[in-house]
Amino acid sequence: MEMHIVSMATVTGTLLRRCSRLSAAAAPLSTSARALGGGGLPTVVERHGNRMVIGYGFNGEPNYIDRVDYPIPAVRFKEDNAQIKVLREKERGDWKKLTKEEVQELYRATFCRSFAEMQAPTGEWKLVLGGTMLACSIAVWIYLFMKVFVYEKLPDTITNPEKVEAQVQRMIDLRMNPVQGIASEWDYEKGQWKN
Repeated sequence: MEMHIVSMATVTGTLLRRCSRLSAAAAPLSTSARALGGGGLPTVVERHGNRMVIGYGFNGEPNYIDRVDYPIPAVRFKEDNAQIKVLREKERGDWKKLTKEEVQELYRATFCRSFAEMQAPTGEWKLVLGGTMLACSIAVWIYLFMKVFVYEKLPDTITNPEKVEAQVQRMIDLRMNPVQGIASEWDYEKGQWKN
């Protein structure tokens, strides 16, 4: 059984590596895959095409994501075309010879957004506030519907002041909850409420 799992992991790892065109250097094996026989599953199956792997990224996998807390992504944002390759060769020389537009083009080939663009407000708070207000209004309408059409009117034992007063007097006469309840607030010697 164990040998079957190892060979299946090896075959699956080989197929995934071929399908995603990842080299062994670009897709290091996880520790669990190494434990299964060395040729196991790669940790990444995303395709990144011909984009150059330039760093660790935020989780060690060759994928691109703009994050302020991990400023260097694992791969470049765009694949190198003929124009970018010329600029990369020019980049290896003196940077003072690069124009401002060329520097910006090189930057945009590596990164999708700048820090200012990543930290700019997105307006997402409007959606959240609108959704919250919508949910609150629906809840109020449901409450009003239930109050008008579903719930019965309150009984007169609660709404009639004479009956409420009679109930309170009965609780006092029966000495209900003498420690902390209503009977503890009544002075039985004077026949009135304690202050």
